[in-house]
Amino acid sequence: MKQVLRALAGRSLPVTHRLRLARDVLRSGGVVAYPTEAVFGLGCNPRNEDAIDRVLALKQRSPDKGLILIAADYADLRPFVLELAPERMAEIVASWPGPNTWLLPARQGTPRLLTGRFDTLAVRVTAHPLAAALCRAFGGALVSTSANLASRPPARRVWQLSRRLGARTDYVLAGDCGGRSQPSCIRDCRSGRVLRA
Repeated sequence: MKQVLRALAGRSLPVTHRLRLARDVLRSGGVVAYPTEAVFGLGCNPRNEDAIDRVLALKQRSPDKGLILIAADYADLRPFVLELAPERMAEIVASWPGPNTWLLPARQGTPRLLTGRFDTLAVRVTAHPLAAALCRAFGGALVSTSANLASRPPARRVWQLSRRLGARTDYVLAGDCGGRSQPSCIRDCRSGRVLRA
């Protein structure tokens, strides 16, 4: 509850100050909850395996399922994924920023905790202004998974975070989620097939 109260009190702080606080938590290996296009997400440094382990444990999520990375710019996702033929990549990049998550081939060295049992990685350039600002403040891509226990409804409001996750995050970047009723659409990069509508 302390984290949520701190986040609510922090809502009156300037956005730049709140972003600096969230950035510092991320860089120190912490877990931050933040608004996305449809629901609150849980994020951490995608290169910090201890932080990823914490996110998975917090959600009670199997590491086999993999996670999504979000970024403010496609360039921040390139260290984690391989590109396809230019015409295929043009279609993918044209769908961003937006609520479109694509499964791209994972680059060698991408942590297995991100890809799970797959040889692909789910990535998205977010259209949510605060989530994008958080990525920019951090300086790269972030893990982004819905703020909920596995198979339970995700939080769409700050107060729901305390009910669903307690005070187990290190910081809550308060803000409004986007207007989408469903989390991002997930598509296969090669076929364009929709895996989650």
